[in-house]
Amino acid sequence: MGTETNEELLNGARVLVVEDEAAISMLLEDMLLDFGCEVVGPAARLSKALEMAESESFVVAILDVNVAGEPIYPVAEAIVRRGLPLVFSTGYGGAGIREPFRDRPVVQKPFSQQDLKRTLIAAIAAAN
Repeated sequence: MGTETNEELLNGARVLVVEDEAAISMLLEDMLLDFGCEVVGPAARLSKALEMAESESFVVAILDVNVAGEPIYPVAEAIVRRGLPLVFSTGYGGAGIREPFRDRPVVQKPFSQQDLKRTLIAAIAAAN
């Protein structure tokens, strides 16, 4: 696939955002809108994130690993059960991701818009 075709994967894509830090959440939303995505959420609490992961329509999720002091893994498990791709967002890097999710893509905070775009495209393309 060429870059143009890959970027088209993001155009109109619904992206679930789970992030408890308001500034990061707004930054993510701005980046996603720049990519042509539609933002689902954001969810800032684990209970809301789990509800959205099970019921909302989206093509990929961006999950903060630690949401208000709670690990995100129940939400990740719900998304995996639906067969949807996810990207972890963390300040701890890939080493902070628990098994069995270590093979999932990670963007390390702070991340650039280009890093986020590349990671989302790879996650969506791998799931298709």
